Amino acid sequence: MARAAAIEKRITEEAASAQAADHFVAENFRRNYRANLYYGMFGQTGFRLIYAPTFIPAYIHQLTGSDALVGSGAALLQLGMIFSPIFSASRLDHAPRILPHAMRTGAAMRAVILALALAGWFLRGWAELALTLACLFLLGLFTGAQRVAFQLLMAKVIPVDRRGRLQAWRNFTGGIIAAVLSYGAGIWLIDRNALGNGYATTFFLTFLLTSIGLLILVRLLREPEAPTPHRRVGFVDRLKQLPQLLSDRDYRHFLVAQGFCVLARIASPFFILYAGARIGTDGRVIGLLAFCYLGADTLANLLWGHMGDRIGYRATLIASLAIWIGSIILLLSVDAAWAAYLCFCGLGAASAGYLMSQQTMVLEFGERGQAGMRLGLSTTLEGAVAAAGPLVGGIVAALAGYVPLFGTALACLLISLVVLLLGVREPRLRRAEVIARTRAADDWADPPVLR
Repeated sequence: MARAAAIEKRITEEAASAQAADHFVAENFRRNYRANLYYGMFGQTGFRLIYAPTFIPAYIHQLTGSDALVGSGAALLQLGMIFSPIFSASRLDHAPRILPHAMRTGAAMRAVILALALAGWFLRGWAELALTLACLFLLGLFTGAQRVAFQLLMAKVIPVDRRGRLQAWRNFTGGIIAAVLSYGAGIWLIDRNALGNGYATTFFLTFLLTSIGLLILVRLLREPEAPTPHRRVGFVDRLKQLPQLLSDRDYRHFLVAQGFCVLARIASPFFILYAGARIGTDGRVIGLLAFCYLGADTLANLLWGHMGDRIGYRATLIASLAIWIGSIILLLSVDAAWAAYLCFCGLGAASAGYLMSQQTMVLEFGERGQAGMRLGLSTTLEGAVAAAGPLVGGIVAALAGYVPLFGTALACLLISLVVLLLGVREPRLRRAEVIARTRAADDWADPPVLR
């Protein structure tokens, strides 16, 4: 009787604490929504200048003239993302507040971007190249940590049925501004070699924009205390808990599907080369293909966000994979300019849907206290596969050509789609089922376990 009373008391206290946190979130929703929107808008604008497959590759190629070193820079950026997500998650799962850690990682990312600009302005030769490559690795390292921190922070202050629309408008506005700034940076900064090094000046502009976003977030955002803070657990002990996370069948299959999606992206850099070989490679064609991709990416965010909030992100992920598969088949099947343009529209829309669905869906599996480790594990897996992707894709393309490479990507996407359809339940429906079973259970000491 005493044990049952203690368990009931603990459950009541946790429910009251969670209710107070939910009330705090509801009271501060509009303020926190604006904070996340403005932060994301400036962050998307700034970081897209860095992560777009244009400025950094062109800058490294200008420094070295080597395609191999361009690929090494991309690999270093992804390699950095392998190590930090789980470490960051192990620190945040027990933390009563996430914002301080998010500010530190965000500030570190901006310091690295500033270092990129300073290297371009004040260094030359191998010193400039070495510091640039080191900055790319560090940028990936801090990006992995920041993704965990800021996704958990958003999940803490934005209700699940509003996150999609927030990300949609954030990506939409950030994408439009980034497209305009990218065009302006190319013409006014890089072509005119502004301040002695147009690329360094572009990186400094990125530093300013992303810093503005961070300042807005820290001034506006209000974060509640965690309703059920966890006991502090060391990093090694957290790693020992990974098998427990993987015992969740739905999350385990989700990781498999995610891994094959990331593997399919090995073909992404070669779509434009294949399309250009069939319909021409002049600047106008390449510009139109890039416009189709970025335009569809920007506009599709609105669709995916509203759709995910209404019916769940498993459905948006499945739809994104279907569009991705159809776009590749269209590119391979129809030898016409309109097919290439439509293909790139589909690829852009699918990319937006995959990123939004993956980043949101991973937060909805299992217990709230383990969300950080789930996000960390997913980000680490994505970084590991993405780091090897450029090398594997280049080897396959060199040895067998583009068509076998695209066939490999199609096979990976089909496997991912089948795993999602057969092995992953919609997390929101699953949670509702567990709550219903828990309320019906007689023994509160042994609640139903997610399998």
